Amino acid sequence: MPETRTAGVTGLGMSVPSRVLTNSDLERMVETSDAWIIERTGIRERRIAAPGESTSTFAFGAAVEALNAAGLDPAEVELIIVATATPDMLFPATSCLVQHKLGAKRAAAFDLEAGCSSFIYAMAVGAQFISSGCFRNVLVVGADTLSRITNWRDRSTCVLFGDGAGAAVLQPVKPPRGIFSVVLRSDGSGADLLKLPAGGSSLPTSEETTRNGLHHLVMNGREIFKFAVRAMEEAAAEALRNGGIKQEEVDCFIPHQANIRIIDALAKRLCLPAEKVLVNVDRYGNTSSASIPIALYEAVSTGRIKPGSLALLVAFGAGLTWGALALRY
Repeated sequence: MPETRTAGVTGLGMSVPSRVLTNSDLERMVETSDAWIIERTGIRERRIAAPGESTSTFAFGAAVEALNAAGLDPAEVELIIVATATPDMLFPATSCLVQHKLGAKRAAAFDLEAGCSSFIYAMAVGAQFISSGCFRNVLVVGADTLSRITNWRDRSTCVLFGDGAGAAVLQPVKPPRGIFSVVLRSDGSGADLLKLPAGGSSLPTSEETTRNGLHHLVMNGREIFKFAVRAMEEAAAEALRNGGIKQEEVDCFIPHQANIRIIDALAKRLCLPAEKVLVNVDRYGNTSSASIPIALYEAVSTGRIKPGSLALLVAFGAGLTWGALALRY
């Protein structure tokens, strides 16, 4: 029986499109204003994929940087998990495309889809492969190109989303470093609140689905807001409790970057001061599965997370899904 091992983050990377779409640009596309978008979302700009770019484009870029940071050769990677709601295609898995681009010939690969919570879910899964002794080197990538499923005529949603990817290398580490508290939850009764109606087996692609715009995401913003604050508060509190952590011990809080009002309300409920809360939604918008790994990368790059720092990550997404993860970097 293999010994139980603790999984920790040993390398991080990110990749975003070069094209920037500002609120001023959106003013020329739909009936909205820079002031309205900032007041309600906190978003000032977002990155949008160019023609020819896809989820695997950014997943690969983030993966290369994460592997370099960890000092890990692609040939040593044993498992690749790509967390995404916008794969390059329904099959093969985007993770297989990334595996091939990396030349990670030894690696198993699969995609994981849990909406914007996907990266938290994927980190939990990857950590279990390490803890069980099955693998030592796991690459987890959160990547999405939501611009491909956004209705750019719907002003209530098109202002929210951006594209990009973030990646983390997981390897065995010595405690107290590592992932030590995970909470994962779901509630399918709320599936209709945030969904992509057509393109699956329930509503296959047809002239009618295309004509009716059913290949664009739809969202009940009011209900999602109420769900997000409650669910993330409960998950974060449970992760702290299960890990024996007090709020004041958290060095950096990284919530899903969906909306500044959600982030502010959540931080207030958890009694976390603003200086401990990572916010980059103003520059990237909601990048779905990429949101948390991009924020984690920036927190480490800017020194907000240092070796020994305690980070609390929390997300919510379509499904409905939500979850939290505590780690010592």
